[in-house]
Amino acid sequence: MKFIDEANIHVRAGKGGNGIVSFRREKYIPMGGPDGGDGGDGGSVYVVGSHDLNTLADFRNTRKYIAEDGKAGQGRNKTGRKGEDIYIQVPLGTTITTLEQEELIADVDHVDQPILIARGGFHGLGNTRFKSSTNRAPRQCSEGTPGEQFDLKLELKVLADVGLLGLPNAGKSTFIRAVSAARPKVADYPFTTLHPNLGVVSVAPHRSFVIADIPGLIEGASEGVGLGIRFLKHLQRTRLLLHIIDVAPLDEQQDPVDDANKILQELQNYDDSLYAKTRWLVLNKLDLLPEAEQDQRCQAIIDGLDWQGPVYKISAINNNGVDQLCYDIMDYMEQTQSDIVEIDDDAE
Repeated sequence: MKFIDEANIHVRAGKGGNGIVSFRREKYIPMGGPDGGDGGDGGSVYVVGSHDLNTLADFRNTRKYIAEDGKAGQGRNKTGRKGEDIYIQVPLGTTITTLEQEELIADVDHVDQPILIARGGFHGLGNTRFKSSTNRAPRQCSEGTPGEQFDLKLELKVLADVGLLGLPNAGKSTFIRAVSAARPKVADYPFTTLHPNLGVVSVAPHRSFVIADIPGLIEGASEGVGLGIRFLKHLQRTRLLLHIIDVAPLDEQQDPVDDANKILQELQNYDDSLYAKTRWLVLNKLDLLPEAEQDQRCQAIIDGLDWQGPVYKISAINNNGVDQLCYDIMDYMEQTQSDIVEIDDDAE
């Protein structure tokens, strides 16, 4: 299935049903009085998060979602039937904003939790509601109000704990294949990854995290060059970024330090908060270097970047160093989660 991460839709809640004017008419009961019932409320539109969806592709075919109108009231004080609500299933991680004002309406991050996005119209009142001591036979009623309607933009930001960052062909897809059951395409040419891939990394029973691989970034990405900038939003929800660098590029004129700095610059140009996320340096493809050159090449990159954070030296294709990296990521995830819990407890 083609990966679709943006879609525009129109939603309209149902109109409230009208109240009616009616009088009781029965044999032997003169002057029966008003008995016009209220209308029913219009149906509302909700969105619901689902684990079964991982793309917004369905919304390319169906763009209008219209809830049912409420029914009109009836005699004998019968209330009209309420309009049926609509529940739209979306992938977890979907944000919903108004198309024109770009106002955030919903951020779907829980399963099976309906979120109201368009409220149905209020029912009209029957003439019974207007009866009073001075108006025993009211001949007025009210109409139902229109339901809310919006043109909306749906945008999917995948939910992952760890995001992979790097140039095309840095080995990101090979890495995610090595640590999870995800099977992104791997080939010896750039841009084999055309859409985000998610993988679940299990390091022990009940200990796992989710990792996201996006298309590689190139210089000028923040101005629309290449593919990766379109998918950088999928890294905004992550807690940790792994900056994967190819220590043995095929082009000998290519400088890994210069390339890494360009990636970081594009990241900063896109979003300061994304640039500020915790990043670990992962030096990949050590298997392509003679063993005597590995430490020297890695240290040159570390010094060139003036890197102060964690550094991991791996070969994703043969799993060297990969297990230790995954264990350390798991420890970091558990530590940061406990920090979040402590902050929440202090706030209470």
